[in-house]
Amino acid sequence: MFVFGSGNLWGIPLTDSAGVAIVNPTPSLFGTLQDISADLSFDTKMLHGQNQFPVAIGRGKGKLSLKAKFARVNGLLINTLFFGQTLNANGIADNYDTTGAAIPTTPFQITPTVPQSGTWTVDLGVRNAAGNQMTRVASAPATGQYSVAAGIYTFAAADTGLIVFIDYQYTFTSIIAKKSTVLNVPMGNIPTFRTEVQTSYQGKQFVLTFPQCVGSKLAFATKLDDFMIPEFDIEAFADASGNVVTYSTAE
Repeated sequence: MFVFGSGNLWGIPLTDSAGVAIVNPTPSLFGTLQDISADLSFDTKMLHGQNQFPVAIGRGKGKLSLKAKFARVNGLLINTLFFGQTLNANGIADNYDTTGAAIPTTPFQITPTVPQSGTWTVDLGVRNAAGNQMTRVASAPATGQYSVAAGIYTFAAADTGLIVFIDYQYTFTSIIAKKSTVLNVPMGNIPTFRTEVQTSYQGKQFVLTFPQCVGSKLAFATKLDDFMIPEFDIEAFADASGNVVTYSTAE
């Protein structure tokens, strides 16, 4: 048989970051999968006599490593397969202002309209039309300065009419969005999951099942003119029954 395309990849959580078994696990599909690699390798030990080549070779330690690149960022997948901590509904977003607003006359204040009916939470700075950052002060701002409280930005009277760009973070309510704060938990336990790899061509499938896995690396990298393609590294090991990998081919 032949195999074509990136195939499909699922992760089924088994335990959380405290090592507690997940009773009703929700499988996660690696969406818009770009590629998967699975590397199975062993150490070998060679026995030599007086001649150049070995008279016996033994197999030592083995290693099963997978790497997946996928474009669809999913909070459930990231949390359950990599961090194994608490996942909450609702979301956090950063507003990078590209519209700008003119500082009005008294009381020289601007209250940004938060998108998605959200709530302002954190100031991320104010820029003028030249792209220069204005200086934040506690109160009574002078020229080139501003103060902020509860999402209300106050400027100097001398800056009336100046176009400013206000950046900030906000929270919003959503049943789709996910957020999680990763805690500094004790070393030792690690979330475990089952991995399923499936590829097909001309009606024939090649399937790899790794019954016990952990996530060893998660990487995010953005580009100026391209999509972000996160990378997820996986290490597989034997489950309680000693099973390491199951493979199935159509031929």
